[in-house]
Amino acid sequence: MHRWAGVLLHISSLPSPFCVGDLGRSAYLFVDFLSNSGQGLWQVLPLNPTFEEFGNSPYFSTSLFAGNPLFVSPELLEEEGLISKETLDKLKEKPTQKVDYSKAYFVKDLILEEAFRNFSENKDFWQFEEENAYWLEDYAVFSALRKKNRSSWDRWTDLKPDPLDVKREKFKQYVFYRQWFRLKSYANERGVKIVGDLPIYPAFDSADVWKNQKLFRLDVCAGVPPDYFSPEGQLWGNPVYNWQALKEENFEWLIKRIEHSLKLYDLLRIDHFRGFVSYYVVPKGRQNAKEGWWERAYPEEFFSLLRDRFPEFPFIAEDLGTIDREVEELRDRFGFVSTRVLAFAFFEPNSTHLPHNYNQNCAVYTTTHDNMPLKDWFVEELNSADRKRLERYLGKSSDRENVSKELIRLAYMSVAKYCVIPMQDLLNLGKESRMNTPGTAKGNWEWRMDQLPPAELSLWLLELSEVYQRLNT
Repeated sequence: MHRWAGVLLHISSLPSPFCVGDLGRSAYLFVDFLSNSGQGLWQVLPLNPTFEEFGNSPYFSTSLFAGNPLFVSPELLEEEGLISKETLDKLKEKPTQKVDYSKAYFVKDLILEEAFRNFSENKDFWQFEEENAYWLEDYAVFSALRKKNRSSWDRWTDLKPDPLDVKREKFKQYVFYRQWFRLKSYANERGVKIVGDLPIYPAFDSADVWKNQKLFRLDVCAGVPPDYFSPEGQLWGNPVYNWQALKEENFEWLIKRIEHSLKLYDLLRIDHFRGFVSYYVVPKGRQNAKEGWWERAYPEEFFSLLRDRFPEFPFIAEDLGTIDREVEELRDRFGFVSTRVLAFAFFEPNSTHLPHNYNQNCAVYTTTHDNMPLKDWFVEELNSADRKRLERYLGKSSDRENVSKELIRLAYMSVAKYCVIPMQDLLNLGKESRMNTPGTAKGNWEWRMDQLPPAELSLWLLELSEVYQRLNT
């Protein structure tokens, strides 16, 4: 079995002179960094459209098929003659360590509008329209109507979009996907596989729900009960699936989702895996998730179909949180790669997240996008008993400055098939670089690098990959 190592870094976190990371020069240089460091995996967060009213969350999107226009590279558009150098120079600014989403949406709208005016339809565009018609038309109409009316679809009455507005939305998707597939090809040619992320639900206010209302339950909201992250639970606000309706159509819509995603990625992380076994619902209008309950999906039927349609089964189950024996049994029976997180390993004796309890069919992370980076996790989340467990496990004392390095090595040496380290832990950053705090609506998804990682980090990762046999060749 090949052993893989890689880095978790979202596109938004790349350095860029246009307010937010994008699919341009820095993305290609980051692929070079990964390849030269012996890394074979680049894991990203969902690439779906984000909006300020949804807290800029990639897990709360208006489409589970569309790409995020924020990530379109202005520099690549300029190379194609779709925007002027004068426009680029006027809008460029020095990269910062935070995404300014308000400015980013404004800047990208200006750039994409100029590019659209300069674009002439061609065979490549028409082919893109035809190949993606099963989602593109609905999304483009939805987006055009939503921008003009500023209201959710359940309040629309007999609205019709301007054809030019629909074409503009299709163009944004066309340039996003063309840039994405070019980047993915570049990565694959250099031995780097892309690990994508499949959000379990869309937002209520989405093209997916608007056009597939029978496949969703609109009287309840998704979430999770009280847990480690939140004493009141997490009330996500998304609608949950109508699993009976999905079963009646042989899960075809879900299969199309996954088929679409596997064109974008080489491996696919299944967000909130347990929601495909049983799912938590909260009555609409509640202020927290305490008053919810669990209902059952159709896991055997769906997973069997998934196995038949995708025999290579390139799936990583995000099986964290409230996991019962049935979820574990189904995960293992169908061969999903499980997830282990070292930041969870020291809160109790003999945790399943301790490396000696792993089997090979798992992916180990030091932290995830929902965790505090290790540097401040060590200080703020470990009590004295937890810290003692950590130091006994390492066989030596540790401290805030060195704990990231020690746990990264621990992840690399584990038997886990996949080892993926968030860039924040690799750079030994603290809580200022946290991507998301579950249960909060503001201040998330903003961290980014203002420059690419240093050569010293590349050399260290290459050494780890050689020592623990995780090279990308």
